Amino acid sequence: MAVTPKENEAFYREVDEELRREQVSRAMRRYGAAAAILLLLFLGGLGGYLWWQQEKEERAGQQSETLNRIFEDIAGGRTSGIDARLDDVAKNGGPGYRAAALLTKAAVAVQTGNDAAAITTYKAVAQDEDFAQPYRDVATIRQTALEYDTLAPAAVIERLKPLAVAGNPWFGSAGEMIAIAHLKAGKPELAAPIFAAIAKDESVPRSIRSRAREMAGSLGIDAVEDRAATPAAKGQ
Repeated sequence: MAVTPKENEAFYREVDEELRREQVSRAMRRYGAAAAILLLLFLGGLGGYLWWQQEKEERAGQQSETLNRIFEDIAGGRTSGIDARLDDVAKNGGPGYRAAALLTKAAVAVQTGNDAAAITTYKAVAQDEDFAQPYRDVATIRQTALEYDTLAPAAVIERLKPLAVAGNPWFGSAGEMIAIAHLKAGKPELAAPIFAAIAKDESVPRSIRSRAREMAGSLGIDAVEDRAATPAAKGQ
């Protein structure tokens, strides 16, 4: 009796599957222990990672609640022991919470008249590369504002130059301090264009723009007239 092509195909498939099962069986007998160890290590590592993630999220939630309670107490005038609580967050929190705690501590020091402590804290934040740049920038601005009267004009200009750029959130504050530093250094020709640029930048807070417009005018640049010529101003 002749064997049909379909029967041949089924036979070869069964043989092929049997060979594969035998190969898998030999591999398991040969590498089974190592494979089991690797699997256990993988599952252990995955479990550890998931636990770490959960712990991290729980700590972040606790730190957020702690800071919120601190902010509420400061707003309510309950500042007794605030520094110690802020120090605890600054020591044990993640970078964002640490920076927020230190900036808050410096602000409290300013409110209580302890400028020296505030300057030290702001400087620490500004120089800490673990913190995001916005935290470091605001610390730099506030540190410089507190130290302004004791700094040489060149030091002010050098420190704030990276922030005194149109489009930077701190352009108004940094630019104003740099322009005044130029005036103190006897270089009004360098101060005037900065005041004019600040006066015309609508992203800068209105109070700073108003001061800059007056200063630009006193230095011979009519920033009011320049601004009035813009389409936006005509629409207003």
